[in-house]
Amino acid sequence: MSAGQKSGSEVSMDLAALGDIVERFAGKKIVLFGDFVADEFQFGEISRVSREAPVLILRQRGTMVAPGGGANAANNLAALGAKVYPITVVGEDAAGNALTEYFRQIGVDTSGILRAKDWVTPTKTRFLAGWMHTVAQQVLRVDREPSAPPPEKTLARVAAKLQTKLQFADGMAISDYGFGVPSPAAVKQMVRGKSSARVTTLDARYRLDAYANCGIMAATPNEAELEALHHSNIGRDLNELEKCGKATLRKMGLQSLLVTRGKDGMALFERAGKKLTQIPVHGSDQAVDVTGAGDTVLAAYTLALASGASALEAAQIANIAGGLVVMKRGTAVVTSAELLGAIRAEVSGVTS
Repeated sequence: MSAGQKSGSEVSMDLAALGDIVERFAGKKIVLFGDFVADEFQFGEISRVSREAPVLILRQRGTMVAPGGGANAANNLAALGAKVYPITVVGEDAAGNALTEYFRQIGVDTSGILRAKDWVTPTKTRFLAGWMHTVAQQVLRVDREPSAPPPEKTLARVAAKLQTKLQFADGMAISDYGFGVPSPAAVKQMVRGKSSARVTTLDARYRLDAYANCGIMAATPNEAELEALHHSNIGRDLNELEKCGKATLRKMGLQSLLVTRGKDGMALFERAGKKLTQIPVHGSDQAVDVTGAGDTVLAAYTLALASGASALEAAQIANIAGGLVVMKRGTAVVTSAELLGAIRAEVSGVTS
């Protein structure tokens, strides 16, 4: 059953409305302002145990680079039918080349992907190993990160690109992974004036409350990020969840706050009526891979709001999208066709 719904014909009507919203995703102009990350996967077959140390020797079978972080959010926006304008910085390195080329190949405007000399594209390299004819498992992850934010001259070019693209955008999604491309100051400057007419959403890994009163409409933290923000432990304590959620909503001046809670689903806080809605997880609670699921939620929630959905309708759509993507291995996307298919399958299941 879809999250936050009742039973019977009322569910069918609401689910059909969600499908109508998803159909309006096509062509929506969304700026993705964020930290691009390269998710690199090194695949190997276990050869033997090394004589030098008690470690496995892997015979390399292949390498794959996928969009991660803000790049994954942009990739999900494109898969859901949006016209995406990524505004970001990558290094003049192989990872930066791979990300830029990936988006060029799928028809995304890459003019806002700026290159910075002597700056490292954030890269997460995962080593996956297995025996022949077995499913590979992750055995090691190595992260390569820049030691400082991009140069000020590059960030000034970013601000200029952002201002240009926002003039005709339906919404902006901010994906802050802490590498210095987006910042509260830049966002506050960009969303002034006509910000109330534009959907602006945020997913910030480390400093959610730094964006307080920056014109953000909605934020999509996970429960661990909310706990870190309030130095709290929520667990099964719904009173603590409500306390932390409402405090964040109020401090940041948000219209809505969507907290992802893993197998416990989602919690939606709305300023209107000071409401809290608990949304059960969509599908199985036994996720195959949660890598990048938050990026999918950000993309779906942003697009739904930009397509005229209420906060609850957008949360339900994001919940379904999140439930679909965690059943895929690796950094993955959900397409609009998959999302519509899942919604229609539920409609059929209810009305049959």
